[in-house]
Amino acid sequence: MSQHSVDTLLEITREIMEKAAFCFLMTGGPPGAISARLMQPYAPEDDLVVHFGASGNSRKAQELQRDGRATVAYQLAEEGAYVALLGQATVETALALRQRYWRESFTAFWPEGPEEGDYAVLRFVPARIEVMHMERGVAPEPFGLRPAVLVKEDGAWRVSEDYP
Repeated sequence: MSQHSVDTLLEITREIMEKAAFCFLMTGGPPGAISARLMQPYAPEDDLVVHFGASGNSRKAQELQRDGRATVAYQLAEEGAYVALLGQATVETALALRQRYWRESFTAFWPEGPEEGDYAVLRFVPARIEVMHMERGVAPEPFGLRPAVLVKEDGAWRVSEDYP
């Protein structure tokens, strides 16, 4: 496997995130356990920040209020690709954010729309990225047992020493 540049790894990361319709949001669950929830994310922002619509009273929101550490994982099985982003998530209730991150399909859960008090936005900010993409050569030979790793330090992404 050749060493990939930060820009290439970020491009592949964004591609996976944009192609995948769903992802898993993982947070600290019951004592000593991890809780995973299948989510429909909004497209990643320029800085790979991801937003989700959720109930402010949901188990997921409560877990994030206790401990904001989270992992978001996307997969494109047909391409042999995945990305896991590790970072911090917050529960946001500002009306402007709730209006911006609203889908009409949410009306089934929040009939009053984004103004309904229980509707919240989960905002995830990544600090570490683990990415593999077999078709694009982002996997060590011969079997791809270790992902490429990017870490964000002082506002900039760099390839981690964990990357072969």
